[in-house]
Amino acid sequence: MIRGLFYIMIITFLIPGMAPAGCSRGEKDYARLRENMVMTQIVARGVSDARVIAAMKKVPRHRFIPPELRSLAYADSPLPIGSDQTISQPYIVALMTESLALKGHAKVLEIGTGSGYQAAVLADVADSVYTIEILPELAERARRILDSLGCRAVNVRTGDGFFGWPEEAPFDGIIVTAAAPHVPEPLVRQLKTGGRIVIPVGEENQNLEIYEKTSSGLELLSVVPVRFVPMTGKIRDSK
Repeated sequence: MIRGLFYIMIITFLIPGMAPAGCSRGEKDYARLRENMVMTQIVARGVSDARVIAAMKKVPRHRFIPPELRSLAYADSPLPIGSDQTISQPYIVALMTESLALKGHAKVLEIGTGSGYQAAVLADVADSVYTIEILPELAERARRILDSLGCRAVNVRTGDGFFGWPEEAPFDGIIVTAAAPHVPEPLVRQLKTGGRIVIPVGEENQNLEIYEKTSSGLELLSVVPVRFVPMTGKIRDSK
């Protein structure tokens, strides 16, 4: 759930073809806006995985956003979803999904369900998605939206993501959508050797870190500056 850096502030403009707040739109209108979003915000920035691009074109981001903000659903920014949380910028969702480098029949764990949008995108490139949200009201809202969209591959749990989902481990990939001071050890244990974990690390200065698990531990592959909301729960008591 990102809240900064790869963030173009929304002031008084709307993206091309977007209706003013309060105007209703049909699904064809949203589909056109989604296509424009993918080409100008995602492909233009270097995301090239065909499955990720197809998922970003397919998943209706506006369905995961409060009705009063749906006119901004395909803008190049995060948006508030309540409970002091946000839905991530579309580019970051695509980047994190592509960074998992999923192959074949993959099982993915997401820490921080938030709106449910990232889980829906993951469900289009993986066989199964297990997602954990620490805030009950967000978990329930995301579950309802995902169910309404027929995302049967997504399993939502309310709980502290620090502990992961051990009974469903190991996972081919793990995404964390809130900033942690370090990579939680339980998540490392639940990641398959050869799998990747994508996680924002840091406090004021944060980096999106991409690791691959090897036989000797985690190998850092890439670092990108970002700004996410902080991960809460047990992670704040651990080292």
